[in-house]
Amino acid sequence: MLNKELLLLNRTVEINRKHASILLADQRRLSISLAFTQVEVEEAQRLRYKVFAEEMGAQLLGTGGLDVDGFDQYCDHLIVRDTDTNQVIGTYRILSPEKANEAGGYYSAAEFDLSRLTHLFNRTVEVGRACVHQNYRNGGTITMLWAGLAKYMQIHNYEYMIGCGSVSMADGGHAAASLYQRLQDDYLSPLEYRVFPRNPLLNESLRTDMQVACPPLIKGYLRLGAYICGEPAWDPYFNTADMLVMLPLSRMNPRYAAHFLK
Repeated sequence: MLNKELLLLNRTVEINRKHASILLADQRRLSISLAFTQVEVEEAQRLRYKVFAEEMGAQLLGTGGLDVDGFDQYCDHLIVRDTDTNQVIGTYRILSPEKANEAGGYYSAAEFDLSRLTHLFNRTVEVGRACVHQNYRNGGTITMLWAGLAKYMQIHNYEYMIGCGSVSMADGGHAAASLYQRLQDDYLSPLEYRVFPRNPLLNESLRTDMQVACPPLIKGYLRLGAYICGEPAWDPYFNTADMLVMLPLSRMNPRYAAHFLK
């Protein structure tokens, strides 16, 4: 079933950005597409504001209930919509290497020294601002977003994906430090892909022995085959500890590649 739906999704995110919506058989009320008008972009920005500012307490630059920053104009915005209500309930923004050049670099470069990844930039997509409305936070919604992202990369022949995986700093950073301590043994990238936080989180005052759950988005990236590229950085605006995650498509878990890359 999913392979047939992905063939349809291919038409949704093709380079000419023709608008279409795809109704998955196992998610009967949901469709996925790229935003192709400013109104649709603002729908995504409104959802981002609701999740990041109202739920998480992030200090955002946007006004009027929209999360807006300087990168939005350079990004493609992937949206999942409830077709019964026409409401945007999930979104990802995608920064292509060409648009990153126009924007002056990747968003994550403000948090990390990306020097060791420079030679990959012409094949690298950056993703961010991933969020899902609280009433739709299930595996099906994020699977649709990942399927759209995978097809986007495949259509444009991009080979690497980078993005920040965030951990709440509500406890002052102990959970984030403990999670990094646990994950680095199995998921730390090779040295040639290592990045360095500009505002490091880790210090001797933080506990690293707590049993903490891995946030669903980071867990999902790791299941796909992603690396964590180094120590976390502290993002004071979102009050999160961010780890740079990188997924080479060549490393994608075959179980998922069979669904997303056909």
